[in-house]
Amino acid sequence: MSMFRKKDVNELVAHASPLKRTLRTWDLTFLGIGAIIGTGIFVLTGKGALTAGPALAVSFIIAAVCCGFAGLCYAEFASMAPVAGSAYTYSYIAFGEIVAFIIGWDLILEYALGAATVSVGWSGYFTSLLANMGIHLPAALTAAAGTTPGVTTFFNLPAFLIVLLITWIISIGITQTKRVNDAMVLVKLGVIVLFIICTIWFIKPAHWHPFNPFGWYSYHNGTAAGIIPGASIVFFSFIGFDAVSSSAEETINPSKTLPRGILLSLLISTILYTAMTLIMTGVVKYTLFVKYLNAPVLAVLVKTGQTWLSVIVSIGAIIGMTTVILVQLYGQSRISYSMSRDGLFPKFFGHVNSKYQTPFKGTWFFGIVTALAGGLINLNILSELVNIGTLTAFILVSAGVLWMRYKHPELHRGFRAPGVPVTPIIAIVFCLTLVVGLNWETWVRFLVWLVIGLTIYFGYGRRHATLNQR
Repeated sequence: MSMFRKKDVNELVAHASPLKRTLRTWDLTFLGIGAIIGTGIFVLTGKGALTAGPALAVSFIIAAVCCGFAGLCYAEFASMAPVAGSAYTYSYIAFGEIVAFIIGWDLILEYALGAATVSVGWSGYFTSLLANMGIHLPAALTAAAGTTPGVTTFFNLPAFLIVLLITWIISIGITQTKRVNDAMVLVKLGVIVLFIICTIWFIKPAHWHPFNPFGWYSYHNGTAAGIIPGASIVFFSFIGFDAVSSSAEETINPSKTLPRGILLSLLISTILYTAMTLIMTGVVKYTLFVKYLNAPVLAVLVKTGQTWLSVIVSIGAIIGMTTVILVQLYGQSRISYSMSRDGLFPKFFGHVNSKYQTPFKGTWFFGIVTALAGGLINLNILSELVNIGTLTAFILVSAGVLWMRYKHPELHRGFRAPGVPVTPIIAIVFCLTLVVGLNWETWVRFLVWLVIGLTIYFGYGRRHATLNQR
């Protein structure tokens, strides 16, 4: 039994699953926007502005272009193999079983830890909003143990409950998931547009000078600064669009709608990120964001005297993070479903509920695990594992496009990434640059997770893989 045995594209498409097809282009676009626009606008813009100054807008564009190269590769694979599983399935086709299992295991880590991390941020905004309304939750139930120095905490109850609520929505059907996500994305976009309309009049062009105070790359106060380091920070604002490709088996005409959804969500998100960044650094001198790192949008509202908007913006932030959690949990459930269907995970995770037409059991299993992680674990250090898992997936998908163009040029592709081989090579180089920049603790934790995964593969997956039945 070769560890590098591969799935055949035509066979995968022929054995499509009983999942309900209901998603169209705008549904996929909204899924992508739901995953991308969240902590990027409401949190990372402060840290990014201190790193790149007003040129953070350029950093966002560079990060978006680089993610766009990876997105083009995802789009081509999605049109060639319109089945659930995202980078896991694509790796199975291009590189073989062992590589596919590793990337699937990494994606489970990315989505679970990503959703848990965002749920903690969601809890902070939600608790703050309740406090503004005169409702105070017990401090012991607002954070994991040891999260806040000098404060006794045991469990993050809001984070735990929001993950369970979203898990329930995902488990009862893709139609319900789509409707909830679409509604929340519309509200989130409405809040962002309202913010832009109310603050654009307060821009002072003098705040944009110097526009690029730290150059492309330099050291300022002992830390990297400039446009490129800024791009490294905000790159992670775009993480999540890859989850769109997990919906292939619930998409109508996936070979055309998946590429459109992926690329449209990236384009719309980039426009909003750039506009927000220019407004925020135009209204407030970028150096002042040091006082508002956790809520940079608040600096703009204080400067313009529009504190009445703070409640609305807080609601927008809560909704924004909710959609991020939803898309990540959705992607996670479809990855584990695909791995189970291929025999690499137990059948429990691939069982499709006849009433809801969703992988009901697997969705709840990982939903509960993620909820407990958000409630019990201090995720400040572990969150970097999300980054390394995502970057690994991007690299393999980009390399996979190169390999499949060379090895299987005859396969039908509803969408062909332009500029191959340059496009995937640029994506790989950029991702490798960011991977190298991660600290050694992240690599150690990643290797531990990898060892656990390989133990599962050699102890169960390899022997139970459906390819053994050939």
